[in-house]
Amino acid sequence: MENSEKTKKVYTVTGMNCAACALTVEKAVNKCDGIDATVNLATEKMTVNFDENKYNFAKIREIVEKSGYGLIENVSEEEKVKMYQDKIKEMKKKLILAIIFSVPLLYISMGHHMMGAPVPRFLNHKEHPLNFALAQLVFVIPIIYAGRDFFTHGIKNIFRKSPNMDSLIAMGSGAALVYSLISTAAAILDPKNAHHYAMDLHYESAGIIITLISLGKLLEARTKGQTSSAIKKLIGLQPKKAKIIENGAEKEVMIENLSVGNIVAVKPGEKIAVDGIITEGTTSVDESMLTGESLPVTKNVGDKVIGGSINKNGSIKFEATEIGKNTMLSQIIKLVEEAQGSKAPISRMADTVAGYFVPIVMGIALVTGLAWYIFDAGLVTSLSFFISVLVIACPCALGLATPTSIMVGTGKGAENGILIKSGEALETTHKIKTVVFDKTGTITEGKPVLTDFVTFGKNYSEKELQKIAASVERKSEHPLAQAVVNGILEKNEFLENEFFDCESFRAMPGYGIRVKVKIDGEVKEVQIGNKKLMDNRKIDTEIAQKDYNEFSGEGKTPMYMSIEKELVALVAVADVIKKTSADAICELHKMGIKTIMLTGDNEKTAKFIAKQAGIDEVISDVLPHQKASKIKELQENGEFVAMVGDGINDSPALAQANVGIAIGSGTDVAIESADIVLIKNDLKDVARAMKLSKATITNIKQNLFWAFFYNVIGIPIATGIFYALFNGPKLDPMIAAFAMSFSSVSVLANALRLKVLKL
Repeated sequence: MENSEKTKKVYTVTGMNCAACALTVEKAVNKCDGIDATVNLATEKMTVNFDENKYNFAKIREIVEKSGYGLIENVSEEEKVKMYQDKIKEMKKKLILAIIFSVPLLYISMGHHMMGAPVPRFLNHKEHPLNFALAQLVFVIPIIYAGRDFFTHGIKNIFRKSPNMDSLIAMGSGAALVYSLISTAAAILDPKNAHHYAMDLHYESAGIIITLISLGKLLEARTKGQTSSAIKKLIGLQPKKAKIIENGAEKEVMIENLSVGNIVAVKPGEKIAVDGIITEGTTSVDESMLTGESLPVTKNVGDKVIGGSINKNGSIKFEATEIGKNTMLSQIIKLVEEAQGSKAPISRMADTVAGYFVPIVMGIALVTGLAWYIFDAGLVTSLSFFISVLVIACPCALGLATPTSIMVGTGKGAENGILIKSGEALETTHKIKTVVFDKTGTITEGKPVLTDFVTFGKNYSEKELQKIAASVERKSEHPLAQAVVNGILEKNEFLENEFFDCESFRAMPGYGIRVKVKIDGEVKEVQIGNKKLMDNRKIDTEIAQKDYNEFSGEGKTPMYMSIEKELVALVAVADVIKKTSADAICELHKMGIKTIMLTGDNEKTAKFIAKQAGIDEVISDVLPHQKASKIKELQENGEFVAMVGDGINDSPALAQANVGIAIGSGTDVAIESADIVLIKNDLKDVARAMKLSKATITNIKQNLFWAFFYNVIGIPIATGIFYALFNGPKLDPMIAAFAMSFSSVSVLANALRLKVLKL
C-alpha cells in the first residue's frame, strides 16, 4: 500500500467523563483506515495523525459524534479556560439545586426512623404512608433534573454498546428510582397496604447518589484544573499589547499586529512582547518563568530578549525577530501542551483494564442482585447490593492515574526550564544509567575566552601590553581575537581615547596579524600569532617555550605577541568548562550514573576538559556523523543511554539515544530530535530532569495502586460477599457513591503533590 505523509493535529474532545469515554473515542477513530489517534482524559485532547487526502476535521468530528462525544477545532488556551470556567459554573448550579432538594428528601425518608428526628404528622410514614411516598417523589424530581446528564449520556452509551461511568450511575440510581416509582404506584392502587409499600422506597438512594457524585465531579474538575496551572501561567505571560516606534513616535498596537523588524519600546516593569535583539539601552530582565533562573539577567545592545519576560529597571528598544507561533514562549507552550496530551507506556495497563471495566462491573452487579434474590434475601436487599456495585465502581480513578501525574510533572519541569516533550520521555528518563555529553557548548562555554597573559622583558608593563594587545585585536573579527579583547576589557576599564592608534592592519590566515602601532610617539610593528609567524619574522621564542608547552597540554590555544623583534607576551585562549559542569557531573555520580564525553577534539584536549569536569570516560576524535554509531555501540553493550548535546550537530546522536537531551535556548528550544530540552545552559538540569522523572513515575505507580486497590476492595464489599460469609460490613448505596467520588479526587490530590517537589 502506498505510504502517504500524515498530518498531526490536536483537537478538543467534549463530553468525556471517565476512562471508558476516552477509550470509546479512541477506538472509534482508530477503526478508520489511515488514522492514528490517542485521547487524553485529563487534558480532554485528541492527538490525531491522518492522511489529509482522505480525511479532514469535519469527517473526524462526524466519527467522534457517532461515538457520542463532541470535537472542537482550534481552541486557544484562553477559549479552553473560558469553556472550563463555564463548565464549573454549570456544575455548581446543578449541585446547588440537587443539595437544596436532597436535604429535605433525606430528612423525610430517614430522619424519623433512623435518628428519631421529628417530622410533620401529615408526612409520618405510619399514619400517612401515601403522603410520605409522594413527598419524596416531589423532592427527588428536581435532583434527577439536576443530574439529567448522567441519564442522557449513560443510557445512550449503553445503546451504543460503549457503556461508561455515566451508564453505571444511570443504572444504579435509575434502578432505585424505578423500583420506588413502582412501590408508590402500588401504594396508590392498594391504599390498605400503602404502609408496606412505603417501607420499600429508595428515592433517597437515587437522589443522594446523584448529589454526592455531582459533588465529586465538581471537586474533580476543580482539582483537575490545578494540574494544568503551568500552561495557564505561561499563557498569562503573553502581553496583549506592545509599543512600537513609528515615524519617531511611540504607537500602541495589539501583539498580533506586530511584524518582524518592528522596533519595540519597553519601559521598566513592562513585559517584553516578543523575541528580539536589543538595539538601544541597557537593563536587567526577569526570565524566571521561562527558564527557572531566579536572578535577573543583564542585557545590553545586541543581546537577545525573550517575549513574556519582564523588563526590570532600564528603558530599552529592541527589534522584533520572532513573532506569533515562532516566539520562544509559544514554542514552550506548544511543547508542554504536546507533552501533557501524550501517553506514557505505563498507562497501557490502565487503558486495557478500563476498556473492559464497565461491562464487567455491570455483569458483576447483575449477578450480585440475582444471587441475593435467589437466596431469598428479598427484592429490597438484592436491589441495594445491585445498586452499590454499580455506584462504587470507578473507572475515573484508573483513567486519571497516569495523565494527571504527567500533566503536573511536565508542568513542574517547564516552570524550572526543563521541557519534557512526551509522557514516554518522562517515563524513560529515570531508567538512564549512562549519560553521554558533547563537549563544546555543553560541558564547555562553546566560545573561546582569555585564560592567560604572560609577559616577558622589562620594557613594558603588563597593563601597557594588555592595552596594546586589545588595541591591535580590536581590528580583527576572528573569534580568538574577540576573546582576547573581551578578556582584557573585563580586567581593565580602558576608555576609548586610551587605545593606541593602529594602522597598516594585515591579517595573515594561518599565521596571525601584523599591525603598525603608535607607542609613546613612535610607530612600532606589533605581531600576534603562532610559532610560524614568529619563525617567519626570525623572533626567538625560547623564553616562552615552557609556558607554551604547559598551555598546549591543557588544551589551550597559545599565541605569541612581539613588538618589533622582541617577544613580549604569550597569550592563551581556551573554551573553558561552564561554572556548573563539575557540580552537575558530581550530582550524577551521586545518583550512580556513569558519565562519558563524546567529542571531535583530540584526545589530549578532551582528557584535560574531562578531568576538570570529573567525567568518567572520554571518546575523542569522533566526527559528527560517527557520534550516533558510538551511542549505538554503548546500547548494544546493554547500556541505557542519554545523550546531552547542543541539538544541532548532535541531532543524529540525540535521536539514537534512549533519551536525547538538548541543552540551549532560543530557536534550539524546538529541536525535533531531542526528547528533553533544557532552556538554561546548565548541566545540573540533567540530574533535575532525572529526579523529576523518578518522582513522577513513583507518583503514577501510587495512583495506579490506589485506583486498582480501591476497586479490588470496594467492589467485593459492595457485592456483600463479606457480609454473607463472615457477617462483615455491607455497603449502603449512598456510602458507595461517596466512596466513588472520593477515589477520583484522592488520585488527583496525590498527583498535585508533585507541584511541591524540590528539584
